[in-house]
Amino acid sequence: MEIIDITVPLRAGMVVYEGDPEVQLERVHSIEAGDVANNSRLDFGVHSGTHIDAPVHFIPGAPAAEELPLEPLLGPACVVDATAVDGNLNADALRTLDLPRTERILFKTRNSRLWELDRFSPDFVHLTGSGAEELVDRGVRLVGLDYLSIGDPDAHRALLGARVVAVEGLDLRDVEPGEYELVCLPLKVVGSDGAPARAILLRD
Repeated sequence: MEIIDITVPLRAGMVVYEGDPEVQLERVHSIEAGDVANNSRLDFGVHSGTHIDAPVHFIPGAPAAEELPLEPLLGPACVVDATAVDGNLNADALRTLDLPRTERILFKTRNSRLWELDRFSPDFVHLTGSGAEELVDRGVRLVGLDYLSIGDPDAHRALLGARVVAVEGLDLRDVEPGEYELVCLPLKVVGSDGAPARAILLRD
């Protein structure tokens, strides 16, 4: 079985969404300094790298990260080639992609090249409200995208309000479009509006 890691590594100084906390990693105990073990402190925003949005991210009073359902995060998924989309993923753009009937869709867009930059790029492909509503109407339960946000505020509210799991910050640069098994598990961070996750694809 082939295992493909589609997680963006967490590292100090990595690209984060504009205005979000920077990622910092500090060694607070060191064997070289005479301590019995190495021990580090990690300081970062919960929407850094590969992560999952909790409904409370955009909907006051909605479930937080510890209540994210796990079932949508495990199972058959389709990586969809959306690299030809120049604008955003609105309903019309999605209809040109001949989307498969599946509960889990990961969009590989022209965003994938943005991971090679050392700064945030606001010009990234993302879902709009109409695109999100199209996916909800199709019965999609999980949507993933290859940059730091799944979409605009309307898209977030449409997906999270329908309890569709939004996975952001995927690295799909080396992934061919097609069918896979997805395993994506968020940290159980109580009360949080998001949760870092490790995401992998499996294929025979």
